[in-house]
Amino acid sequence: MSVTIRFFSPPAMSDPSAKPLQEHILIILDDAGRREVLLTETFYTIGRSPRADIRIKSQFVSRIHAVLVRKSSDDVQAAYRIIDGDEDGQSSVNGLMINGKKVQEHIIQTGDEIVMGPQVSVRYEYRRRDQFGTMPGNEQFDITLIDPGMIDDEEEIPTSVSSSPPEME
Repeated sequence: MSVTIRFFSPPAMSDPSAKPLQEHILIILDDAGRREVLLTETFYTIGRSPRADIRIKSQFVSRIHAVLVRKSSDDVQAAYRIIDGDEDGQSSVNGLMINGKKVQEHIIQTGDEIVMGPQVSVRYEYRRRDQFGTMPGNEQFDITLIDPGMIDDEEEIPTSVSSSPPEME
């Protein structure tokens, strides 16, 4: 077995260009199964139409069921507003249920559950993580280092596993 160790020097955390990564994600459950869509644009159409930016696989969803519009703000997190219907203002047949309430439009927040029809739901997540996190795929090499000073010398540490129960004193 060989282990590859990679060393890199990340920029100093005081570097203003080293900002946390921000991801806006839609997790879609429809007839095609579960998938995640990373939101990077300022405008999306959502529906079953082949011309929809985010395509939903279900006969119960309108051709253009809703639109997503990024609402820029002065703070770090840009919010998305979901609006029922197409870009011309034509409402969808089933409408939008967000967190159990029927709405025409809504600024979506992490954890919001959007239902567009039977067996069609979309969940929104906003993820923020450090730019220099762990490398994906190397979880099998994650280890915990123990400082020898943390071990109490007086406490007996078992060195083998026994199948019989411990004796009672």
